Amino acid sequence: MRSSSIDAVDSSRSQNVISAVRDRMYSKDTILCQSYSTKRRIESRMTVNACTGWDNTTCEGSEYCPPRCPRFIDDEGTAVLIRPYRPEQDDALRAMYEAIETSTMGLPPERRSVLEQWLRRLTTDGWNLLATVGDQVVGHVAVVPSDATDPEFVIFVHPEYQNRGIGTELLKHVIARTDDRDHNMLTLNVSREHHQAITVYEKVGFSATTVNQVEMQMALELEDGHVTAVQQSPAARNR
Repeated sequence: MRSSSIDAVDSSRSQNVISAVRDRMYSKDTILCQSYSTKRRIESRMTVNACTGWDNTTCEGSEYCPPRCPRFIDDEGTAVLIRPYRPEQDDALRAMYEAIETSTMGLPPERRSVLEQWLRRLTTDGWNLLATVGDQVVGHVAVVPSDATDPEFVIFVHPEYQNRGIGTELLKHVIARTDDRDHNMLTLNVSREHHQAITVYEKVGFSATTVNQVEMQMALELEDGHVTAVQQSPAARNR
């Protein structure tokens, strides 16, 4: 038989073990609770500073926003994102250009090898923005060279997405982002027969500087007022 003194010792040990386990459990729960609370606070701050939907008409922006809101609804109601180019988008970018069946003044190049070389130069020497619908690239603008005072730029939109306001929005993004760069002027060359493109360029502030029988050179002076106007938050633009 077990003596009462042994039972008492075992009982005391059991109570100590239970108490120690309870303390560890309480400590663990406290840490988990604190971690969860911290996580929720971080998530809450992220939610406040994050875009929550495509209807950005009342968005006033925040310190975390790019120079112009990347969300855009085109003229047919399609949600489009406009963001800086990433190397992993090379295939999607090439696919957009391969869908363009006609060239103007030799651009975009028709042969695939020349097209790839041309795109490589644009993405290496310049800074680029892409308009995307899901994973599909539907618009591209490149400003080259990136360190020039008066760089040139090229802009193309996927044939199925033309005449929907995407080209104009890409141009406004370019102007908005020049604030962080040492550009004084943007220049471009356009065929005189490309009346629609000329109208778009004039709409955002470009004017003709040189005209010959084939093409027209246009330029946009990057004045502070012009840049600030396209940097306004969606809410400010919609007032």
